[in-house]
Amino acid sequence: MIQTSLESFLSAPGIILDVRSPAEYQQGHIPGAVSFPLFTDAERTQVGTCYKQKGRDEAVELGFAIAGPKFSQFIADAKQLSPDRHVRIHCWRGGMRSGAVAWVLETAGFKLITLAGGYKMFRRWAIAIFEPPKPILIVGGMTGTGKTNILAALHHKKAQVLDLEGLASHRGSSYGSLGLPPQPTNEQFENEIAVRWAAFDPNQPVWIEAESNRIGTCRVPESLFLQMNQATVLEIKRSRSERLSTLVQVYGSADRQDLISATMRIQKRLGGQRTKEAIELIQSNQLTEAFDIILGYYDKTYTYDLQRRNVKIYPIEATGLQAADVATTLLADLPQLKL
Repeated sequence: MIQTSLESFLSAPGIILDVRSPAEYQQGHIPGAVSFPLFTDAERTQVGTCYKQKGRDEAVELGFAIAGPKFSQFIADAKQLSPDRHVRIHCWRGGMRSGAVAWVLETAGFKLITLAGGYKMFRRWAIAIFEPPKPILIVGGMTGTGKTNILAALHHKKAQVLDLEGLASHRGSSYGSLGLPPQPTNEQFENEIAVRWAAFDPNQPVWIEAESNRIGTCRVPESLFLQMNQATVLEIKRSRSERLSTLVQVYGSADRQDLISATMRIQKRLGGQRTKEAIELIQSNQLTEAFDIILGYYDKTYTYDLQRRNVKIYPIEATGLQAADVATTLLADLPQLKL
């Protein structure tokens, strides 16, 4: 059994088996890792209580008594997950839990490494990874200008793209969760960003959509957000009719009551009368007219946010253009931008 550094661990071949409890894994894990718990949540609590009340030796004995009968199933499950028998294993600190599972699998003929410092070491790395700056370009623009589709087109053209909304499973507004899967924990959101950030070429720009520091319940890491606020903005401009058409396309299939609830959440800023009018239009399935009212609030918010930035802003006229065409224009203009 070889215990290795985080860098070597992440770049090594083989599936990652996270042997912490299911609750620990759910809170946050290395992207791509598979939950392979030595103990259930209840069993982990039982061993921890024993450790506090009776000491380490008794807790270790209890741990083996609980885990021992599972060893043959561990081997069978690991064979299913890794037919080539190459695995990477970690626990919280790189201690007894990963050591125990590694011993069992190594005895069964697996080639494996464990992570020195465990997931705790990974989290330290994930938090610190944003400190060295990288060149960033912000894709800005008012609601409905198709920024997400433009990022996807940039990614398709091999540009470095960090899709924060995709990772957060949220579009960043009161309506942002509609039609999307549940959001990850904030810890997992940070982990996903960190792994992608580390893989980016520091000599090439990273394209990111303009965001506030919160995307639903997820928070953009502070050191990354500071870099975003200082980055050049490419402001996508489209006609209001195109923007409204985009919003209807994105939210047209959403449950009407969910749309109404989302509208109610911005009532204080939208105003009572305009909120009432928007809801009535939603109820009568007049979504274009409803979103026309709602855009009034979001346009003011966007304009305020843009004006407070002391950065270079390049307007990009995109009316009538598909996302792929806009991406081509942005990449063609790249040599003229001062990063």
